[in-house]
Amino acid sequence: MKKNARPPARAPKSRREPSASSSEAHRSVRPIREDLVLQACLEAYGFVRHEGRLADRALDFTLRNKKNLYSNERRAVAERVYALLRRQRTVDFLLEHTYRDFARLDKTRQDVLRLAASRILHGEAVDDVAQSSALAGPGAAALAALPEAARALEALPREKRFPLAASIPDFLAPRLREVFGADAERALEAMNERAPLTVRINGFKGDREQLRARLEQEGVSATPTPLSPLGLILDTRTNAFSMEAFREGWFEIQDEGSQLLGMLVDAPPTKVVDACAGAGGKTLQLAVQMKNRGDLHALDIDERRIDELRKRARRDGVHNVRTQLIPPEGSEADEAIAPLKGKADRVLVDAPCSGTGTFRRKPDARYRLTPEMIDDHVARQKRLLARFAQMVKPGGRLIYGTCSVLREENEAVVEDFLAKHPDFSVRPVTEELGAELGAKVSQGGPFLRLAPHLHNTDGFFGAILVRAKSK
Repeated sequence: MKKNARPPARAPKSRREPSASSSEAHRSVRPIREDLVLQACLEAYGFVRHEGRLADRALDFTLRNKKNLYSNERRAVAERVYALLRRQRTVDFLLEHTYRDFARLDKTRQDVLRLAASRILHGEAVDDVAQSSALAGPGAAALAALPEAARALEALPREKRFPLAASIPDFLAPRLREVFGADAERALEAMNERAPLTVRINGFKGDREQLRARLEQEGVSATPTPLSPLGLILDTRTNAFSMEAFREGWFEIQDEGSQLLGMLVDAPPTKVVDACAGAGGKTLQLAVQMKNRGDLHALDIDERRIDELRKRARRDGVHNVRTQLIPPEGSEADEAIAPLKGKADRVLVDAPCSGTGTFRRKPDARYRLTPEMIDDHVARQKRLLARFAQMVKPGGRLIYGTCSVLREENEAVVEDFLAKHPDFSVRPVTEELGAELGAKVSQGGPFLRLAPHLHNTDGFFGAILVRAKSK
């Protein structure tokens, strides 16, 4: 069976879902109570598939109410639900070929079979899974017939097989083939693996090796990120939010790709704007670049995220951030940012997007995405870039970024902006990151372009746009 016709085997140990367990989970030797784990999986997965809840919130809600689960059982629930969500279309195709009238079964029976099939596709033994899932007769036979169904999947024409094997909506398939070309199957395999748990050092507390030693004191081993000089990959399964080092502000959880996008800003200690700050991951990174000096304006349309940013800033010892809640659209939004017009040395626009680069971490997002939503994102991205460009002073820089891999949200948006703003030009990322690192993350072009199969990061795009100096 060819690789591109089936889900991957068990993910490498370094690629881990952010765990629902405690820091002692890796030392747990308690056997898993499969009946309780299955019950929790069914509840969480049902919230996502049948009620449309976000996966992370569904799991948080379920696990908060399952206080009798051991730490290794909580981890198993999170991992099994995420694994199934990544391969939902693939699993459904296979079961429809191995279980007669699968679509007519009640939802609970279907979901039990889905969870069991996903475990087998990720390397567990058929007999063990059937027994622990209390499946016999037709159910056990359906699991045993999965290899035959996989061969049927492999035999499909390439255009039909690709979205099923990759477990993506049909409309995304041609878009992703356009982006990745001959690497499309490989890229989607990487998008369907577990992401590593990556953190960024808070430079106000110490350097990367000091953080690594600090984590070791709490029983957590870590490996330096290969691209970002600011990151560590946590090799020990843990709930990072519960660690003393986190509570003391030593690190923030941030994907390596996001760290690299933040590095493009190179924020001086003057006047800098994070225009779509959200909960502030990159804002805090920019504060370190600025050495807590100057004015760092963090703008967002969501008051809850602004409040979270303020809490994180206090924990990290950041003092130069000025938060501002702004209207989302229209003349009121323009009026809100008018005092900063033409005054900022750097403006970061990490724009809302389709999130196609984050499918590893948010696997359920792909099933909610529609072509119309992508069109809406593109229109909004163009408006945001034009609005916040007004704040860039002559000689200053506008940094545009997304966590999308789609060209229409990335290069096409930049091209549209440059056509309408001839006073801006592209600064190649190699000039900011250096020739060696820049070559690794730019794929031969002037922009930051990251992908899981090439960099083991989330998919990210970044562009540096420089405003011409006044004559």
